[in-house]
Amino acid sequence: MSVHYENDGALAVVTIDRPEVANAIDAPTARELADAFRAFEADDAASVAVLTGSGGTFCAGADLKAMRSGEPERVTRLSPEGDGPVGPTRMLLSKPVIAAVEGHAVAGGLELALWCDLRVASEQAVFGVYCRRWGIPLMDGGTVRLARLIGHSHALDLILTGRGVSGEEARSMGLINRLVPASAALPAAKELALEIASKPQAALRSDRLSSYEQWSLSLDEALAGEYRHGLATLQTQELIGGLERYESGAWRSERADEKRRGERAR
Repeated sequence: MSVHYENDGALAVVTIDRPEVANAIDAPTARELADAFRAFEADDAASVAVLTGSGGTFCAGADLKAMRSGEPERVTRLSPEGDGPVGPTRMLLSKPVIAAVEGHAVAGGLELALWCDLRVASEQAVFGVYCRRWGIPLMDGGTVRLARLIGHSHALDLILTGRGVSGEEARSMGLINRLVPASAALPAAKELALEIASKPQAALRSDRLSSYEQWSLSLDEALAGEYRHGLATLQTQELIGGLERYESGAWRSERADEKRRGERAR
């Protein structure tokens, strides 16, 4: 198996494990990766997933050696239907995924990181459209998500030049959400995932879904969709527990804990 799915209560960890090729993705790996996130989606115990790579590298994109080999079982099949070339990039899950990035997240690996809701990266992580140098286009949502995430100007800088960015530059662009020391991306991403998992989930998932759906809608349609999702959330009665927690004052200690976590992330 080139992809491992591990569940630890509310947290699921999906690991790409092909360190001999910098976790590059061939067809079997793409299928395993998509299946891992289908398993996460169906796993009622898991609230948040972390996507990472083994051996100190996130993902170098598509496996170019597999592409050159011409072996049908190893070359990612291209189709407008079904899974994306590197696996889950056409999925809209109901639960959040956090990328824990060490080393390179480039080409299709960058697209995988962009597919995630949040990105926690170490200071030595590198992001880039490295496929530019090989004449390979972005086909896993990179041209769409990159511009939406960091703005068209920054996106074109990366898309046209193929250069790598890291550290404070990547954070200032909005490409990453948390910047941590080397080798700390996975622990920090897990901590962030557990923080998110500790929140009331119905409202969180409703708001997350509304924020994704609004991209293709007019303002009136987007506002109506948000309202519709909100009404459905209120019907879960989750609000009652939240009001009780507010009344008890428990939110004060929770806010203090969040502040301490934020200071560590900086």
